[in-house]
Amino acid sequence: MSASLDSGLSPTPRTARLQLFAELRGPATVPRPLDARALAALAANPGCRRRALLDGAGVDKSALAAKLGSPAPFGQSQFAIVRGNSFEAKVKADGGRELLRLIGVEEPGAVSVPDLAAAGPQGRVARTALALREATAAGTWTLLDHPLLALEVAGSPVYLEPDAVVVRPDGTWTVVEIKSFPMVDGAADASKVGAAARQAAVYVLALERVAAVTEGARVAQSVLLVCPKDFSNVPTASVVDVRKQRAVTRRQLARLTRVDEIADALPEGTSFDVVERSAAELTAAVESVPHQYAPECLAACELAFHCRARSREADAVETLGRSVRGELGGLPTVGAVLAASRGEAGDPEDPAVAALCRARALREEALAAADVSSERGGRSCR
Repeated sequence: MSASLDSGLSPTPRTARLQLFAELRGPATVPRPLDARALAALAANPGCRRRALLDGAGVDKSALAAKLGSPAPFGQSQFAIVRGNSFEAKVKADGGRELLRLIGVEEPGAVSVPDLAAAGPQGRVARTALALREATAAGTWTLLDHPLLALEVAGSPVYLEPDAVVVRPDGTWTVVEIKSFPMVDGAADASKVGAAARQAAVYVLALERVAAVTEGARVAQSVLLVCPKDFSNVPTASVVDVRKQRAVTRRQLARLTRVDEIADALPEGTSFDVVERSAAELTAAVESVPHQYAPECLAACELAFHCRARSREADAVETLGRSVRGELGGLPTVGAVLAASRGEAGDPEDPAVAALCRARALREEALAAADVSSERGGRSCR
């Protein structure tokens, strides 16, 4: 699929890409921007071309899933959003006194808080980079409140907005993540901390692009996670090492196929316009893009229920999880797995097939032993 051009002039690659994305989501539809949370989820499943294309084109996947008849209860509740905003405002109140105290600065007056306002996202990114360079050169404590960073993903720029970035006098830049889930007895829910670490790792990668062209700058490989202490509203902090998450995210994002390459393989006229296209047309459009469903998608993607239904219809092994899929090798469906366990399909020399046959034999032996035991007992055990 190629973008139609009304002008005889050759557009720049960026202009052509933006025009293509507008056609895919519908010219009247405002693009849905990517954020660090979405990028972390995308990096966790880099083989899913469907999500890469829809996210890159700015398609509203929630509206698309609803139009397809598979809405997903995905995302934060309004209550959680309000609570999070309220807690962040408390942490940053009075010139960020509480936040600075957690960092180790007792006198807020010694900290510079530059104005990062600028016109448009590109202007804000440039203003953030300038503030980071100036703070590093000055060698003073600096707090950047909601800076804007840029990261190229699959050939398209993505704008990211961390809660805060602290520049230390030695030139170290530290990402600050403010979350509203509690930290009880110095520890928070492991799954929530993990999600926050993956999100923060995206910010670290974006900061490293700026640090690479800033003399004396260094991006910390750990982030400051700020949460309510116990069940109060008092902020407390913990340092979280994100080196592993950063390495995994960087590798996975690098594996993503360029979005325009995925779009070029689509049938002519494909569109994900939820306003103008019917449910049948949208279903055909979505199915024209390969997906890589896994149960983990249910917690990270708005189209997960639709993809799960299609995977179940196809009897795909992926519905059982990535680990199971990896163990079963070249057996793509549940039917093929069952046939291999009966010795009716698959290469007998394949370790996966041999393991399935052995497992089936052990199961039959166990069932036979259970039947004999129940007969001796004079009753049936269920």
